[in-house]
Amino acid sequence: MREREVPSENIYIDKQSGKDFNRPQYRKMLKNFCPGDILYVLSIDRLGRNYEEIQYQWRYLTKEKQIDICVIDMPLLDTRNGKDLMGTFIADLVLQILSFVAETERANIRKRQSEGIAAAKARGAVFGRPKLAKPENFDETVTDWREKRITAEKAAQLCKMSKYTFYRRIKESEGELK
Repeated sequence: MREREVPSENIYIDKQSGKDFNRPQYRKMLKNFCPGDILYVLSIDRLGRNYEEIQYQWRYLTKEKQIDICVIDMPLLDTRNGKDLMGTFIADLVLQILSFVAETERANIRKRQSEGIAAAKARGAVFGRPKLAKPENFDETVTDWREKRITAEKAAQLCKMSKYTFYRRIKESEGELK
């Protein structure tokens, strides 16, 4: 962007996936556009990865917001050039192909990711934070809480856990008894 002399205050960086267009930085950028502005995007999949949404956003930006879009790694997708019927047709065609590829790639990534998770689980991998051992005073504290000698907050404090974890651990221990 700096090569194209885009001022740093006009550079928006999304850290979220391009699965949809409900991203804070994208929304902020939309609000700041004025007719005649140029949106530079490195590649179409950086704009988004949903075929229909890319098509919709492209039309919204170029027709409603009246801005130009330049996809840096695909010179055919530069709305500043070829504003005649043939240029528009070619750009629309390329846009449809690339947005299809972007969505397909997203679907493939998700599929490979879920396959990898399933394979890891089959090998015995455990995901998430390791479960802490039940405190030694847990059963005694639960009894005191059930007999209303202490509050749930105090019981959780004595067990060195949050109130919600305290309740969850009670449910888990009841499940072990059944």
